[in-house]
Amino acid sequence: MNAEALVRPVVEGAGLELVEVVFRREGGRRVLRVTVDAESTLTLEALSSVSERVSRRLDLEGFDPGPYALEVSTAGIEHVLRTPGQYRRALGGRVEVKTPPPMELIEGVLVSADEESLVLMTSEGERRVPRSDVASVRTVVDWDAELRKAER
Repeated sequence: MNAEALVRPVVEGAGLELVEVVFRREGGRRVLRVTVDAESTLTLEALSSVSERVSRRLDLEGFDPGPYALEVSTAGIEHVLRTPGQYRRALGGRVEVKTPPPMELIEGVLVSADEESLVLMTSEGERRVPRSDVASVRTVVDWDAELRKAER
Protein backbone atom coordinates (compact mmCIF):
# COMPACT_ATOMS: atom_id res chain seq x y z
CA MET A 1 0.00 0.00 0.00
CA ASN A 2 1.17 3.51 -0.79
CA ALA A 3 1.55 5.36 2.52
CA GLU A 4 1.49 8.79 0.85
CA ALA A 5 -1.87 8.07 -0.80
CA LEU A 6 -3.30 7.08 2.59
CA VAL A 7 -1.80 10.01 4.48
CA ARG A 8 -2.44 12.87 2.01
CA PRO A 9 -6.24 13.17 2.47
CA VAL A 10 -5.88 13.15 6.26
CA VAL A 11 -3.21 15.88 6.25
CA GLU A 12 -5.02 18.04 3.70
CA GLY A 13 -8.32 17.48 5.51
CA ALA A 14 -6.69 19.02 8.58
CA GLY A 15 -5.86 22.12 6.52
CA LEU A 16 -2.16 21.30 6.31
CA GLU A 17 0.19 20.78 3.39
CA LEU A 18 1.86 17.40 2.94
CA VAL A 19 5.56 17.98 2.23
CA GLU A 20 6.98 14.48 2.30
CA VAL A 21 6.30 10.89 3.33
CA VAL A 22 9.40 8.73 3.86
CA PHE A 23 9.49 5.13 5.06
CA ARG A 24 12.97 3.87 5.96
CA ARG A 25 15.12 2.08 8.47
CA GLU A 26 16.79 4.31 11.08
CA GLY A 27 18.82 3.07 13.99
CA GLY A 28 17.61 -0.50 13.68
CA ARG A 29 13.92 0.38 13.48
CA ARG A 30 11.55 1.29 10.67
CA VAL A 31 10.15 4.82 10.69
CA LEU A 32 7.31 6.34 8.69
CA ARG A 33 8.12 10.06 8.74
CA VAL A 34 5.37 12.44 7.62
CA THR A 35 6.45 16.05 7.15
CA VAL A 36 3.77 18.75 7.05
CA ASP A 37 3.68 22.52 6.65
CA ALA A 38 1.05 25.23 6.99
CA GLU A 39 0.31 28.84 6.15
CA SER A 40 0.61 29.75 9.84
CA THR A 41 2.67 28.45 12.72
CA LEU A 42 1.87 24.85 13.57
CA THR A 43 1.09 24.14 17.20
CA LEU A 44 1.98 21.00 19.08
CA GLU A 45 -1.75 20.32 19.46
CA ALA A 46 -2.28 20.49 15.68
CA LEU A 47 0.62 18.09 15.07
CA SER A 48 -0.64 15.71 17.74
CA SER A 49 -4.14 15.76 16.29
CA VAL A 50 -3.02 15.05 12.72
CA SER A 51 -0.65 12.34 13.98
CA GLU A 52 -3.56 10.58 15.71
CA ARG A 53 -5.71 10.87 12.58
CA VAL A 54 -2.92 9.55 10.34
CA SER A 55 -2.33 6.63 12.70
CA ARG A 56 -6.06 5.74 12.70
CA ARG A 57 -6.24 5.95 8.89
CA LEU A 58 -3.21 3.71 8.45
CA ASP A 59 -4.69 1.17 10.88
CA LEU A 60 -8.12 1.25 9.23
CA GLU A 61 -6.64 0.78 5.76
CA GLY A 62 -4.52 -2.17 6.89
CA PHE A 63 -1.13 -0.51 6.45
CA ASP A 64 1.00 -3.22 8.05
CA PRO A 65 4.62 -3.34 6.92
CA GLY A 66 5.52 -4.84 10.29
CA PRO A 67 6.55 -2.87 13.38
CA TYR A 68 7.28 0.78 12.67
CA ALA A 69 7.26 4.17 14.38
CA LEU A 70 5.11 6.99 13.02
CA GLU A 71 6.63 10.47 13.24
CA VAL A 72 4.64 13.53 12.17
CA SER A 73 6.59 16.78 12.22
CA THR A 74 7.02 20.16 10.59
CA ALA A 75 9.69 20.91 8.04
CA GLY A 76 11.43 23.02 10.71
CA ILE A 77 12.66 26.59 10.76
CA GLU A 78 15.49 25.96 8.33
CA HIS A 79 14.26 23.47 5.76
CA VAL A 80 14.53 22.34 2.17
CA LEU A 81 11.85 23.84 -0.08
CA ARG A 82 9.93 21.11 -1.89
CA THR A 83 6.39 22.28 -2.55
CA PRO A 84 4.93 25.34 -4.31
CA GLY A 85 3.40 26.42 -0.99
CA GLN A 86 6.80 26.36 0.69
CA TYR A 87 8.31 28.48 -2.10
CA ARG A 88 5.40 30.93 -1.81
CA ARG A 89 5.86 31.23 1.96
CA ALA A 90 9.63 31.70 1.53
CA LEU A 91 9.24 34.74 -0.76
CA GLY A 92 10.97 37.71 0.85
CA GLY A 93 13.03 35.46 3.11
CA ARG A 94 16.63 34.30 2.98
CA VAL A 95 17.39 31.10 1.10
CA GLU A 96 20.44 29.16 0.02
CA VAL A 97 20.48 27.60 -3.44
CA LYS A 98 22.81 24.69 -4.09
CA THR A 99 23.73 23.91 -7.69
CA PRO A 100 24.81 20.52 -9.04
CA PRO A 101 28.56 19.87 -9.43
CA PRO A 102 30.61 21.90 -9.73
CA MET A 103 28.66 22.93 -6.63
CA GLU A 104 27.96 26.56 -5.93
CA LEU A 105 26.07 27.97 -2.94
CA ILE A 106 24.08 31.12 -3.66
CA GLU A 107 22.53 32.91 -0.70
CA GLY A 108 20.07 35.76 -0.90
CA VAL A 109 16.51 36.92 -0.48
CA LEU A 110 14.03 34.95 -2.60
CA VAL A 111 12.37 37.51 -4.87
CA SER A 112 10.41 35.13 -7.11
CA ALA A 113 10.09 31.47 -7.98
CA ASP A 114 8.36 29.79 -10.89
CA GLU A 115 8.79 26.59 -12.94
CA GLU A 116 11.56 28.16 -14.99
CA SER A 117 13.78 29.97 -12.51
CA LEU A 118 14.42 31.44 -9.09
CA VAL A 119 15.32 35.10 -8.60
CA LEU A 120 17.42 36.05 -5.57
CA MET A 121 18.63 39.40 -4.34
CA THR A 122 22.23 38.66 -3.35
CA SER A 123 24.95 40.92 -1.96
CA GLU A 124 26.13 41.31 -5.59
CA GLY A 125 22.65 42.24 -6.86
CA GLU A 126 19.77 40.33 -8.44
CA ARG A 127 20.57 36.84 -9.66
CA ARG A 128 18.38 34.57 -11.77
CA VAL A 129 19.02 30.84 -11.37
CA PRO A 130 17.42 28.50 -13.92
CA ARG A 131 15.60 25.58 -12.26
CA SER A 132 17.77 23.22 -14.32
CA ASP A 133 20.78 24.59 -12.36
CA VAL A 134 19.18 23.98 -8.93
CA ALA A 135 20.02 20.90 -6.87
CA SER A 136 18.24 22.13 -3.72
CA VAL A 137 16.92 25.23 -1.99
CA ARG A 138 16.66 25.71 1.76
CA THR A 139 15.57 28.52 4.03
CA VAL A 140 18.25 30.30 6.03
CA VAL A 141 17.58 31.95 9.38
CA ASP A 142 19.60 34.86 10.73
CA TRP A 143 20.01 33.39 14.21
CA ASP A 144 21.65 36.56 15.61
CA ALA A 145 18.58 38.60 14.62
CA GLU A 146 16.26 35.96 16.06
CA LEU A 147 18.13 36.04 19.39
CA ARG A 148 17.95 39.83 19.49
CA LYS A 149 14.17 39.63 18.96
CA ALA A 150 13.85 37.11 21.78
CA GLU A 151 15.75 39.38 24.19
CA ARG A 152 13.26 42.22 23.74
